[in-house]
Amino acid sequence: MADPFVHLRVASGYSLQYGASHPADLVARAAEHDMDILGLTDRDGLYGAVRFAKACLRARISPVLGVDLATEPVLPTRGRRRTTRTPVRGGETRDHRLPRTVVLATSKLGWGSLCRLVSRTHLDGVRGTPITRGDLVAEAAAAGELVVLLGVDSEFGQAVAAERFDLAMAVLDRWRGLVPTRNLVIAVSHHRVGGRGAGSAACAGRMLRIADEQGIPSVLTHNVRMVDRHLAPTLDVLDCARRLVALDRRHVDRSNAEGYLTSGKEMLELAGEVSHLAGRSDDGEKLIMATRTLGVRCQLDPRADLGLGEVHLPELSVLNTHGVPVASDDDAQQVLIQRCEAGLVWRYGTPDAATTERLADELAVIEQMGFASYFLTVADVVDLVREMGVRCAARGSGAGSLVNHVLGISGVDPMRHGLVMERFLSPLRIALPDIDLDVESDRRLEVYDKILATFGGERVACVAMLDTYRVRHAVRDVGAALSLPPSEIDAIAKAFPHIRARDARAALRDLPELRNAGLGERRLDLLFELVESLDGLPRHVALHPCGVLLSDTSLLDRTPVEASHGGYPMSQYDKDDVEDLGLLKLDVLGIRMQSSMAHALVEIRRTTAVEVDLESLPFDDTDTFAMIKNAATLGCFQIESPGQRELIGKFAPETFGDIITDISLFRPGPVKSDMVTPFLEVKQGWAPARYIHPDLAEHLAETGGVVVFHEQVIKIIATLTGCTLAEADEARRGLGDFEGKEQVRDWFAPALRRRGYTEPVIAKVWEVLEAFASFGFCKAH
Repeated sequence: MADPFVHLRVASGYSLQYGASHPADLVARAAEHDMDILGLTDRDGLYGAVRFAKACLRARISPVLGVDLATEPVLPTRGRRRTTRTPVRGGETRDHRLPRTVVLATSKLGWGSLCRLVSRTHLDGVRGTPITRGDLVAEAAAAGELVVLLGVDSEFGQAVAAERFDLAMAVLDRWRGLVPTRNLVIAVSHHRVGGRGAGSAACAGRMLRIADEQGIPSVLTHNVRMVDRHLAPTLDVLDCARRLVALDRRHVDRSNAEGYLTSGKEMLELAGEVSHLAGRSDDGEKLIMATRTLGVRCQLDPRADLGLGEVHLPELSVLNTHGVPVASDDDAQQVLIQRCEAGLVWRYGTPDAATTERLADELAVIEQMGFASYFLTVADVVDLVREMGVRCAARGSGAGSLVNHVLGISGVDPMRHGLVMERFLSPLRIALPDIDLDVESDRRLEVYDKILATFGGERVACVAMLDTYRVRHAVRDVGAALSLPPSEIDAIAKAFPHIRARDARAALRDLPELRNAGLGERRLDLLFELVESLDGLPRHVALHPCGVLLSDTSLLDRTPVEASHGGYPMSQYDKDDVEDLGLLKLDVLGIRMQSSMAHALVEIRRTTAVEVDLESLPFDDTDTFAMIKNAATLGCFQIESPGQRELIGKFAPETFGDIITDISLFRPGPVKSDMVTPFLEVKQGWAPARYIHPDLAEHLAETGGVVVFHEQVIKIIATLTGCTLAEADEARRGLGDFEGKEQVRDWFAPALRRRGYTEPVIAKVWEVLEAFASFGFCKAH
């Protein structure tokens, strides 16, 4: 039987510098307790909500999602001392210890209201110091289905803890005027704190008695901040880092180590004590069941309520249909077809049968997956950028799509270069494709502004990037908390390479330079133990360097936003989370070489009055290749590093395809697996090209029989097994990890035997795929 208790107040590591455990670890511990519902109420944001929901899906636990917000007092503060402190280590005062209010969503509508409440809280206040107000909570509760919890750290709870019952009743009356009674809940907490103050059984009993007298629902919460008790010192470090103070009893939030994810049996014991002090006749079962009832009411479906696995794209009404009449968003595919047919003539004049057939196949896949609006949206963005006079080029696997080419998104002809769409978009991979746009670095923010102005703030947000603790940051924060001298902290942090915090002591064992620096001393054991405990916990949130979200007008119902340092609306989710939510993430990368090229064109025009059209320049200019063969490539994008100049001098490329191969070979994988030497031997005529099997000669001719590109791996698998290119790409992806590789091998060898290939050929092909597939490079890049 499942544990009936439901933890409704849990802070993970995504409560920036407050919680000490990752969401997945909290879910795993709840599963060990046999709990079927678990809440997550991170502080000040919903940064960990998607990860938590995914972990709950895997563990078959229903998630409850909410937020723990600092709240301005709902009553005037005159005559009451605010509990703020000046930081010991200088800097601006942080974490004012204002009252906290927890808000839970009860449905999909409630989730949207919760996202908008968090957005308003961040956008209406000072950046980095989100403080909500009672009227904002009331407005959100009126718009959707939300439950407000008043815990021991709320304005009501603080008044009860101070035994100011007149003030407590006034606060309670004010909240009842803001939120319907059925949506207002008093959350009592018993953390085994002595005395009669916050966290004590006496305070919890008083709060529960008031709830009963006033007819307000009540639940039991445990204010979880960690999975296990042993992480309590880590909480202290996080409190000190958040407040910019040294470790001292008055600077930390905990008075004992009770804030861990307890079992239902432990919570029943606490419920019994609180109920007895409140004058109830039961042993706590009523309080436990009331908590479960609220948990059941607030449980969400990650797919239906949060939208995991759904796809949300801009409406056709905001896109440029180029004169194609449309009645609804369902006409997006027809618009795409007509734009592609026009683009086919623009690119090819009179296209051959293979090109026409390829376009039809790609359009059929796009229709099957419902992604027509995706391609139309990206095409619109590219058109906007070029209308601004900003250089723009698509990069990545999207260059393998003929649709991208005829829409003008990509200038690379996939037919000419033998590229395959399946590496970019496959009907067997239900996920939005990914297209990166390279724009001039000095005008990237202009592009952001143009996208926002065109699509509107309801549809556009930037992607967040959560900076997590690695060893250097962890050393600095732990060292400061432990009051080590700043010069020593700096020396220790700089002594470490850029590695994960959890590898600190392993590095001390393996790197002589660290031991010789005296970092293996026993006095530093506590420092490094705490450093490792911070591994991977989010430290702060920043703007992703290039990610832009484009969606329909429901965007702000599915992701809260806050202001970036530059003032751009920024989702609280990172690049992985937004992909899970089916949001179109367009990477707009600022490339200095694009700016250099634009500047060069301006200078040529200014000094010579000559207009140069880079798009019409030939790819077989003799003088250009002579310069490249001589390794005179300083200032040439991707082939200017010392290592590249050495390789390109040996390579002596003669065609544009040779340059593509050269760039692909200059990667860690090909270099480490010695792919370069056999290729150069064939290229220079020192050895004949050797093909694994004659059937593969067509696919490997351009690289002298050496497997270099992902596209070659896909074609090899498809040719030898008879599967589709989409199935072959799934097999290629499977080669990247041990379990997947074993599954591919179990399918691959029998498939070749059925098609008549001999055992030596099968063994040789598998050896090549196993060695090169995970190291290969996508040619379309």
